[in-house]
Amino acid sequence: MTSFVIEADGGSRGNPGPAGYGAVVKDAADGQVLVETAEAIGAQTNNVAEYRGLIAGLQSLLALAGDGAVVEVRMDSKLVIEQMAGRWKIKNEGLRPLALEAGALARRLRVTWQWIPREKNKDADRLANEAMDAAAKGRPWQPSGSTGTGAERPGSTGLGSARTGSAAAGSAGTGSPLAGPSEAREFDLPGASDTDASSRPAPAPAPLAAVAAQDSLLDLIDSDAVSPGQDVSSGQETAVPGTAGTGWRAPTTVATSLLLLRHGETPLSVERRFSGLGDPELTPNGIAQAEAAAARLSREPYGIQVVVSSPLKRARATAEIVAARLGLEVVVEEGLREADFGDWEGHTFTEIQRRWPDALAAWLADPSAAPPGGESFGVAARRVQATGDRLVERYEGRTVLAVSHVTPIKMLLQSALLAPLAALYRMHLDLAALSLIEYYADGPAVVKAFNDTSHLR
Repeated sequence: MTSFVIEADGGSRGNPGPAGYGAVVKDAADGQVLVETAEAIGAQTNNVAEYRGLIAGLQSLLALAGDGAVVEVRMDSKLVIEQMAGRWKIKNEGLRPLALEAGALARRLRVTWQWIPREKNKDADRLANEAMDAAAKGRPWQPSGSTGTGAERPGSTGLGSARTGSAAAGSAGTGSPLAGPSEAREFDLPGASDTDASSRPAPAPAPLAAVAAQDSLLDLIDSDAVSPGQDVSSGQETAVPGTAGTGWRAPTTVATSLLLLRHGETPLSVERRFSGLGDPELTPNGIAQAEAAAARLSREPYGIQVVVSSPLKRARATAEIVAARLGLEVVVEEGLREADFGDWEGHTFTEIQRRWPDALAAWLADPSAAPPGGESFGVAARRVQATGDRLVERYEGRTVLAVSHVTPIKMLLQSALLAPLAALYRMHLDLAALSLIEYYADGPAVVKAFNDTSHLR
């Protein structure tokens, strides 16, 4: 059986700063280069670029040789190698989704992990620098004349810019599947942290909103983990509806403001269990979170005119606390209910990983895959989008508070941003967090705030 070597690297000129990655797939027997790929990835940290290089290398090998290929992954990033080998804990939330994506790809292969000194990773390092150099000149990376130790032949893996060498085992694929987060292991090693042991500077938090699969795809986060809300333009209390402006141009009509409030804490979120159509009550802390949101939303400048809610108890109870403060009634909207997690309801991520490993991997990698007896993200998204469209049409020009769950809220945000469903894996949403979308009759939807929890501090 042919075996392979992946050499991957990434770098950032500023950390964070202009960044790029490179990856090489070689024949393990003779070192012949089979695929080279590289890409500039904008302003990122070293560690993000390194993980992106690893992901590109794994995708390239899967496209070249298919599932089950034997490969040794070599990198000069001690951080990435130790985390992927399961010896170091992932503490930086900005790296977690990348590690999960890499883990999903690696499980399709037979991988061993090997740290190498930088001088032995020259091919991948060269490619990363080529990509950054090209980006600095305003051009995409193109293969150079050098192929390391191997020969070149035309071809492509379909993974951005790539060069394919002359020898490969198996058949090449036609592309790579959507790869979302795949597992949520915590890698524990005393004294280990998210700092590369090489000479590179320590990473700054990635600008990407990070999400671990077991934490924020689902109703699992404990309120102790809340973080301040993030607005596009300021760090103040941000979920303020009715503000003029739609980004690049002034609005031509009055906005329909949709304030999105996630429900408060429940016993299942405390225990980090999947909570879909099950109907737990709010905990005392969850009630306090709802009351804090109500106090905030009863003040200017919110001016809420309508309160709508998911039919599930945890959302309705949150909505009723806010509505009582506002002197409004709660309108129940069935389409705002959480996704149906089927047989996984009430289980922890670890329990599901042990009992349904294949189904979980498929669900985390593909929004069209459903939990056993449950609902796929694709199906849920169509329901949520239809509900959102109805609300905007019904309450045009008004300010609406919608109390719902992590999945529907993320889907409304994802749709407003014109992002793919895979963006759900890149968002983190805390309990009792506020987000804001403004809709304009002339077309644009503008996300004005996301995951704002300043009322809980």
